[in-house]
Amino acid sequence: MSVLEAIVLGIVQGLTEFLPISSSAHLRIVPAFAGWEDPGAAFTAVTQLGTIAAVLLYFRHDLRRIAVAWAASIVRRDRRHGQDARLGWIIFLGTIPIGLFGLVFKDQIESGARSLYLIGSTLIALGLVLLLAERVGKRERGVESIGLRDGLTIGVAQAAALVPGVSRSGATITAGLFLGLEREAAARFSFLLSVPAIVLSGIFELGSIGSGEHDVGLVALVVATAFAFVVGYASIAFLLRFLTNHSTVVFVAYRITLGAAVLALAATGTIE
Repeated sequence: MSVLEAIVLGIVQGLTEFLPISSSAHLRIVPAFAGWEDPGAAFTAVTQLGTIAAVLLYFRHDLRRIAVAWAASIVRRDRRHGQDARLGWIIFLGTIPIGLFGLVFKDQIESGARSLYLIGSTLIALGLVLLLAERVGKRERGVESIGLRDGLTIGVAQAAALVPGVSRSGATITAGLFLGLEREAAARFSFLLSVPAIVLSGIFELGSIGSGEHDVGLVALVVATAFAFVVGYASIAFLLRFLTNHSTVVFVAYRITLGAAVLALAATGTIE
């Protein structure tokens, strides 16, 4: 992978990881449009460490409080150790589904699940589900109202994002809206929930990134991850501000349009 490709894909990763439009889909689609090689699922997972670093920096105060309170609740064997400890347990519970599904379906995720036909279809399908959530969601609950059942439900939705085109943030925000969360609250919890899942995924894939079919090179990987961090930080700030006063309909329209274009171009052989 050239440095130019790494810069472009790093920007794409940072821009699309937190918007509900699927970063894994774009890291498959953009190289297809440009005539580049598919960087692979491992590249996606490792460059996500750049975007998760952006989450750690942006939410550093919240995450520090949650981590300290959660650890204290374990030491004292008291899960009622305040709101932050409870949120820590909810995040822990919500991470279990994606960990289990990721291990069970690892081979399918890295091969057949990267089909452009599947990606185009899931872009459209999740877009329609997100539109439905916008229509029926009451949007009257904040992050402080999230319980263990909510965390598990959103965690299962996050696991669906293992399929490129679904979008981790798109699936979790959609689930949050169905559960009655405000848009900004759904996005905020989505970001917090992403931390353990993406960190574990990136670390797990580090060992395979330099071998096999998708050897992109260390320099390219570092460059892409760095750009993903910078752009990802800006993307978080933008989305939280945007959802305060706007709906997700613009992302729905984008997903459906892009999905239809991918299906049409793949069917005609324009992209492979």
